[in-house]
Order: sequence, then C-alpha cells, then structure tokens
Amino acid sequence: MPDPAPTAEQSYADMVACHGEPVRAYVVRLTGNRSIADDVYQETLLRAWRHRGALFGREGSVRSWLYTVAHNVAVDVLRGRRAYPVADETWAALQRPVQDHADAVVATAYLMPALRRLTAEHRDVIFELYYRRSTVTEAARSIGIPPGTVKSRAHYAIRALRAELVPLMPELGPAPSTHAEDLP
Repeated sequence: MPDPAPTAEQSYADMVACHGEPVRAYVVRLTGNRSIADDVYQETLLRAWRHRGALFGREGSVRSWLYTVAHNVAVDVLRGRRAYPVADETWAALQRPVQDHADAVVATAYLMPALRRLTAEHRDVIFELYYRRSTVTEAARSIGIPPGTVKSRAHYAIRALRAELVPLMPELGPAPSTHAEDLP
C-alpha cells in the first residue's frame, strides 16, 4: 500500500530540516548580527508556515523562496534599525536619570524597620491605603473604624515615617517639625 501524501505540516517540518540551517547561515552573513539574524530567521519561518499550503507542490525551488523572503525581511529589519534624528525634548527626556533597582532595595531596607516601629493601628492603615490601594472608605470598612480615623492615622503614620526616614534619605524633602510650638 503506498504511503499517503505528506501533509502540509509534515512538508513544513521536512523543509525546515532540509533548508533551515543554510537559510540561517545566509541571514547571519547578511545581517552580521546573530540576534538580528535569529529574528529574521524566525520571521522567515513564520511566513513559510503561513504559506505552507501554497509553498509545497509549487513550481520552483522552496530554498530560493526562503532566501528571497529572508532577504526581504532582513532589509525591512535593518531599515527599521537605522538611526533617525531625535528631537531635543526627546533627547533630554532620555538623558534623565532612571531610578535604579538598587535605590528601591535601599529604600526598602530603611522603610521596613521604620514600618515595624509604627503602632499596629498605624501600620494597618498604611497597609490598607498604600499596599492594597484601598480608598479611605474601603480601608475604614476593612479595619472596622470610621473614615475620619483612617485619615488621622494615615496622617500621623506618614508624619512619623517621614521624620524617621528623611535624615537617612534626604531626597524625601524636609523632615516635619516635631516641636509643639511649630505645629499649627
């Protein structure tokens, strides 16, 4: 009994096995960059997959079709990577310092002990408002206290945290006054 005709999927797998490496080598030579070449190669294989029904059983070489598609994709990718002039305001925005992950680690190292020194009531309010991102009403309902108390506790908790953290992290701004005569 003769073998049934191969499916388009099987023909695609055979095509990749037969022509994949030569096409990949061509794309690496063409782009001069293995990372870009991998992107071009994947796009070439994706296009071959999308056209697998028409690609097999056609006249002409499958390999030449793959080389043509790979070349066209590489040209498109390389054109897209060309340098374009950047507006002054865009350049200025790109030059601004970006907060480093290390800054967040240091901030957490200072913040966690300061949070532990808060009273449990103040910590609960801070947790609801800033960690869970609850509204004042939601926090009040969750904790079981009036909304005004949530606002008051949040105010005093943030004030206590700022007073403790500003000397360690001056970028937070001036520390709030703790002297009774300076209070409104």
